[in-house]
Order: sequence, then C-alpha cells, then structure tokens
Amino acid sequence: MSLALSTLLYEWRRYMAAVVALAFSGLLVLAQVGMFMGIGKAFTAQIDRARADIMILSPGATALFNGGPSGVPRRIMPVVYQHPEVLAVADLDGSGGRWQNIVKDKEPGGDPAAPGAKKMEFVNVTTIDAVPGAVTVPVDYSDDLVEALRQPYAVAVDQTALGRLGVKLGDQASYNGKTVRVAAVTQGYPNMMQATVVMSRDTLRMLGEANTGERVGPLMVQIKDPARAPIVVAQLNSISNGQFKAWTRQDLAKANEGAMMKESFIAIMLGFSLFLGVLIGVAITWQTLRGAIMANIKEFASLRALGVAMGSLRWIVLELSFWVGIAGVLAAFILTWGVSLLAAGSGLTMSFPPMMVMMVSLMLIVIALLSGLLSLGVLKNSQPADLLR
Repeated sequence: MSLALSTLLYEWRRYMAAVVALAFSGLLVLAQVGMFMGIGKAFTAQIDRARADIMILSPGATALFNGGPSGVPRRIMPVVYQHPEVLAVADLDGSGGRWQNIVKDKEPGGDPAAPGAKKMEFVNVTTIDAVPGAVTVPVDYSDDLVEALRQPYAVAVDQTALGRLGVKLGDQASYNGKTVRVAAVTQGYPNMMQATVVMSRDTLRMLGEANTGERVGPLMVQIKDPARAPIVVAQLNSISNGQFKAWTRQDLAKANEGAMMKESFIAIMLGFSLFLGVLIGVAITWQTLRGAIMANIKEFASLRALGVAMGSLRWIVLELSFWVGIAGVLAAFILTWGVSLLAAGSGLTMSFPPMMVMMVSLMLIVIALLSGLLSLGVLKNSQPADLLR
C-alpha cells in the first residue's frame, strides 16, 4: 500500500471535508441529469416498454420529440408489412384535452364526509390496441388491465396523477365534455409534468378524436426475431425511398436522451450546475488538502531529511489528491443513489446515462488533482532544519 493511500486511510478525518465537497459537487450535477432524463423517460415509457422492436419515423426526425416531425404517410404501413420478418405494424395515436372530475353531492343518510374538490386539468391522451399481446401494449400491462380498457369509455390513470386529477379507481370524469370512467390504475408511468390518460384506440374513436388523416404518428413494428432488428432496420431503410426512417428501439432511446440534453434550458441549468460544482469543489478541496499538508508538514520535512527528493514529495501529494477524488466519486454515487430512492418514492424514476456518469466522475477526479496542484506550494515549508526547533 502506497504512503499516500495509507495517509488517507489513517488520517481520514482531516480529508473528510474534501471528500464531502467532491461528493456534493457530483451530486449537484448527477441529480439534475437524473431528474431531466427521468422526465424524458416518463414521456416515452409506454414506447420503451412496448413489444415493438422497430420504430418508424419521418426521414427528417432525429428523435421522438423535439427532433422534427415524426409522423409518416399512412400509405407506408403496407410497405412495412411486406417485409417477410414483420409480424405487426401499428401507429401511435393520441390526443389531449380538458379533464374534469365529477364530484358527487352528499346523499341523505350517506357518508357525512365533505365531497371532494372539483379539479380541472389539461391531459395528454395515449392509446393502445386493447388486445393482449398487441404491439402497442407495454409488456408490463397485465391482461386484466388490457381487458379493463376494452370497455367503452374506459381509461387508465397512473398512480402519480390520481391526486391532481381528483379521481380514484372506478370514478367517472369528464374528458372534453364526455364522460369516461377510471377503469384501471397503472404504476411506473410517472406524470411529472402534464398528466397522461391511457385509453383504447376504440374509445378514442368513440370520442371522435381518432386520427383518420393521411398522416399517422410514429409506427411501432414487431418482428419475428428481435435479435435481427438492426438487420431489418437496414433493409427497411433501403426500400424507404426517402419516405421514412426506421430505428431500432435502443437507438431511438439514445437519440431521445441526446435530444433532452440539447434542450436550451436544460443545457443552461446543467452548465450552471457544472460551473458551481467545479468552483465549490476546487475551493473546499484545495483548502482542505492545504490544511492537511500543513498539519503533516513535519512528516514531509522528515522525509526530506532522509533524502527524499522534492519531486517525490510532490508526487505523494498528487497521489493523495487522486485517492481523495476516488473517495469523492464513491461518496457521490452513494448520495445520488439515496436521492434516486427518494425520487422513486415520489413517483419519479431517475435515469443516469453511463456517459454522463463517467464524465462527472472524471470531473471530480480532475477537481481533486487540480486542488492538489494548488497545494504543492505548501511543501516549500517542509525544511529539515525546522525539525531542530
């Protein structure tokens, strides 16, 4: 075990402030990344968990959202069907409108509790084909849930949206002036911004809001062998004639993450957090390392008296800074894990792209090494003659 690592383990209290500063600097950035990515995942959860292996978007789309128009001409659906490996093709349909809960007045001799508050929200509507195993049905939807949505005017609401919509399982509500019934409650599809209501394609049609135009939303495609998705994607793109672009679901998910990071307000917030994290991390880590080296200055002077070169002492300080950075990274991971558990308890599942995690980890180690470089000047005070005083 090296002298630097032994020093850190034996005198860990002196370096704890630096480790904590690095940990919170990493948490500041990672928590925001996880929150924004989690919100993006919430928007695409129904697609990410569907049985589709391939997504069909317009040729100019770079992501599912905020990447240009994603709709395609309806006439290309038979073209995709013609591929021998394609099992099912379905378009994503949806709508949106005003939601109002229906509050029942108290009945004579009934529950004396006061009626609930009236609430009005604008909701987003997504649809599934209410058939078990359909390509638009998420894999975690039970057959009972799908069967519940087969009923006319039945809708499903996520657990996180019940309070803001003012309903519970079995309640009726008004959607764009028409009565619907909450027939199912989902979990794992957090509604952090706009509430989302799920219904069958038939119910959307009965509400008069189904898409019947010449263009349809993105297409979801299921193939015989999911492992051959990249090959089928290449084959579909070769026959597209510029009318559409096929994506594997994994590639589209990565593109969606990239699109989220390109959002101007997200980039500004992350940039500010990064600047603040570096500033705080360097300032506190530098002062902590400087104070710790000053506290051990006699030990460094003893090493010089024994003939250890100044260059070797500088290397010991830099190695010590590196191990402080590693400890800070581990502490940041623990804190971020704790924050993600708290967020999950509130209905938000945080998502951490591996590349961003690696970048933040590298940032913390660089901060620690930079702080160590700034502390090297203290070694000039390690004069062997001071040991005689």
